[in-house]
Amino acid sequence: MGADIGLIGLAVMGENLVLNMESKGFQVAVFNRTTSKVDDFVKGRGAGKKITGCHSLAELAGALSKPRKAMIMVKAGSAVDDTIEQLLGVFEKGDIIIDGGNSNYQDTIRRTSYVESKGLLYIGTGVSGGEEGALTGPSIMPGGSPAAWPLVKPVLQAISAKVDGGTPCCDWVGENGAGHFVKMVHNGIEYGDMQLICETYDIMKNLLGLSYEEMGNVFEEWNKGELNSYLIEITRDILKFKDADGQPLAEKILDTAGQKGTGKWTGIAALEFGVPLTLIGEAVFSRCLSAAKNERVRASKVFSGPKPAKPADVKAFLVDLRKALYAAKVVSYAQGYLLMREAAKEYKWNLNNGGIALMWRGGCIIRSTFLGKIKEAFDKQPDLENLLLDPFFTSIIEDAQVSWRRVVAAAVTNGITAPTLSSALAYFDGYRSERLPANLLQAQRDYFGAHTYERVDKNRGEFFHTNWTGHGGNTSASTYTV
Repeated sequence: MGADIGLIGLAVMGENLVLNMESKGFQVAVFNRTTSKVDDFVKGRGAGKKITGCHSLAELAGALSKPRKAMIMVKAGSAVDDTIEQLLGVFEKGDIIIDGGNSNYQDTIRRTSYVESKGLLYIGTGVSGGEEGALTGPSIMPGGSPAAWPLVKPVLQAISAKVDGGTPCCDWVGENGAGHFVKMVHNGIEYGDMQLICETYDIMKNLLGLSYEEMGNVFEEWNKGELNSYLIEITRDILKFKDADGQPLAEKILDTAGQKGTGKWTGIAALEFGVPLTLIGEAVFSRCLSAAKNERVRASKVFSGPKPAKPADVKAFLVDLRKALYAAKVVSYAQGYLLMREAAKEYKWNLNNGGIALMWRGGCIIRSTFLGKIKEAFDKQPDLENLLLDPFFTSIIEDAQVSWRRVVAAAVTNGITAPTLSSALAYFDGYRSERLPANLLQAQRDYFGAHTYERVDKNRGEFFHTNWTGHGGNTSASTYTV
């Protein structure tokens, strides 16, 4: 009898997923382009386990039970397409190809259609949880060919993280690129969460003057309440970690952040769908600004800002800071869900919003108790227009508003950059405004481009053009899109 599943690509994530699969009782066949890696793995971490090493994709195909199932864990982009093409040469109709990397959802839409045209099935699945999650149970977000799901469900749900008494953090997301789209939004939210935490750290350090040990203690305390999450937990550990000389290691790390591109993709998708994903956009741009280290050093010698004035009551300000972080976090998720809603309309995906929150509850980088509240919100009202309008989250924002404003005002007054905390507040203020200054914007567009406008004293859908200067014509351009 052949192996239950194959895995291609034995980097860190691939190796750990194989060991996870094997530990759940599955026989796994493995292949890596550099075949010495296969031998090293089978003789090393995979020694004595139900793992079959293969030196070619043809050998892998021969080692698998039918219908064959193979998971690709290679770098996103052309390497995935090359592997798919090679698998099509050795697989048969009805076999299943799974891409478990961070592929762009549009590539997954294309690949699903292509692989299905060859008579095979395709799944693009987001896998989150990093190295540890891959080994012990990640969050898994599969989408693609619906016919493939029953065949891969036993494996993927077995290896996923479990919450709430054994519920797997893995369920079918939707057709073609849905799984990778949801993973992309997950990563965008991850960017936002990380930047929000970094801004609170910066305020604690440079405004409140707390030591690394004191900051670690604050995050430790926060992790016991509504902010309980993986990222708050590791922030506690990082801030308390000492270098060999006994000094905080974090202080010695260069302040230039890297990125793999999924946050950028989220921002691009938001622009394409017309969704105001302001917080995540600022998180991406913050990484870009951090990368301009040499230029920032030069600018720091040209410009000066205010000298931070420590608040009289540090303890009270820390309460404000915790509430501001929580409120901004709510906005980040609200914006992320708006983006998924618009994509679902465009691609006709039937996304289960509560189910997505459940998938993110365990295993993944953004896992937190907070996600349980999101699941409850969508379980109560599946067609919820905006997460901010759920009574639970409305009460959070109302309770945090004054604190949130104090924190943003203090950051601005004291010259401490807080782009995500402040952009989240700006979004909230815009969202709660019955009237925005876009009336003037439409007048400007009509003035210089005859783009027309609607009137508050006329029916929606009626468009008007004004000859603002008296010497222009009455011909108008196409109407604007909202």
